[in-house]
Amino acid sequence: MDTADRFRAAVDNRDLAALDDLFTDGIRLYSPVKFTPFEGKTAVMGLFRVLLRTFEDFRYIGEHAGTAQTSADATTAPSAVLLFRASAGGKEIHGIDLLHFDDDGRIKEFTVMVRPQSAVHALGEAVLAGLTGDGAAAAPTA
Repeated sequence: MDTADRFRAAVDNRDLAALDDLFTDGIRLYSPVKFTPFEGKTAVMGLFRVLLRTFEDFRYIGEHAGTAQTSADATTAPSAVLLFRASAGGKEIHGIDLLHFDDDGRIKEFTVMVRPQSAVHALGEAVLAGLTGDGAAAAPTA
């Protein structure tokens, strides 16, 4: 079973310990709801705690494997694209997870892309509420 398969199984089973084992310590996660990446395993795991509670009816529907250039250091790395469907805040979400792997097969960079814009907005509100509730983000100010 490769890393992408192990990642899918961990998400399907909502297994945070398995996810933790798949991420490098310096993982960067680029999210559609935040301009700067979530950096480091602690931040990314905090985000996944929220995401696993936030998404409804989350399911992967396809996969493509190959290589792609990373955002962080512009090197080419083994990669996988996982297509998913879900809902959050009453909005249907279509998205992809782009995973980049290090030499040991662990996930070093992760990019999430979501459509449509109304789903991105609903997801952003739900993630912020979850991160705020967990104490991982400051409450928004008026």
